[in-house]
Amino acid sequence: MNVVVPYPELVSTVAGVFTGRGVPPDRADTAARALVHGDLTGVTSHGLVNLTRLYLPLLASGRADPAADMEILTDLGACVLADAHRTLGLWSASQAMDLAVSRAGRYGVGVVSLRGATHIGCAGFHAARAADRGVIGLVTSNCGGQVIARPPGGLAKVLGTNPLALACPAGDRHPFVLDMSTTVVPTGRVRAAVRADEPIPAGWLAADDGTPVTDPAAYDRGEGHLLWLGSTPRTGAYKGFGLGLLVEALSALVSGAALGPVRAGDTDDDIGVMALAIAPARLRTGFADDADGLFSALLGCPPADPRRPVVYPGWHEGERAAWRRTHGVPLPAGLYEELLASTLRAAG
Repeated sequence: MNVVVPYPELVSTVAGVFTGRGVPPDRADTAARALVHGDLTGVTSHGLVNLTRLYLPLLASGRADPAADMEILTDLGACVLADAHRTLGLWSASQAMDLAVSRAGRYGVGVVSLRGATHIGCAGFHAARAADRGVIGLVTSNCGGQVIARPPGGLAKVLGTNPLALACPAGDRHPFVLDMSTTVVPTGRVRAAVRADEPIPAGWLAADDGTPVTDPAAYDRGEGHLLWLGSTPRTGAYKGFGLGLLVEALSALVSGAALGPVRAGDTDDDIGVMALAIAPARLRTGFADDADGLFSALLGCPPADPRRPVVYPGWHEGERAAWRRTHGVPLPAGLYEELLASTLRAAG
């Protein structure tokens, strides 16, 4: 059973929970929108389910500092190095992207390399802030000192799920938003299957001997390890692992954040984030028309199944978000009760 909550009410309620934990109101609003983005677009593994499981414990334990601010350490104009000082990553990743977009407006490109961050939620939310301004945005994030996945052929965990997201304007259509982990799925998808009491497909987890594992609870029991995109070396796992290393280099090696293989542990402290914005209109004329033509052509591709038209990443999420902004966001009843309880605790 679901409870449908109007989107503005949901955002303001979650923002109130954050302000009740000491987060300044403007940051709390951004953080709330970033968190609710998962439920708004249907990516529920990165939505409100993480409020009480991830973000409030981060604040309660002191691993996230509600009152800290991002500090710029090096400023070269188009390129900035900053320390997030354990601010709530749901906010600081957007702050980094907004700064990158501002610099791209002046220089054609803007790069903000951030260390000392905490979990950023849906990377696509932060990347899409650039697309909303007619700019291409790329966000990469490592998992700080937390290690989750083994290299192909290895027995020790060395990297996190290391997500990346790219957003690009698509004319008057929903922007192209590619938001992905470099593992087959993020851990949130595995744990969502546990909560739903459903098996997972072969290729997500494997036992130490490489045997596919379809029981999602095996992950937290230590009986199944998460695989890279491609699943096995024969089917392309080196590509997923390589993308994970790419994210590690861009996010943490540049910024000086915790490197997974060096600071291997169970907690995602000192996360590294890269926010890159590119303003093609500063480089040449015609970008907007070309983007419109590109995504129009993709949507015009003849489908193999007429009942399933061809779309691009971000299209379905954009449709879902547009409908839910108008008609409300469905939440499982249990999750809605969790939110109400968190609201009461914040008010008390």
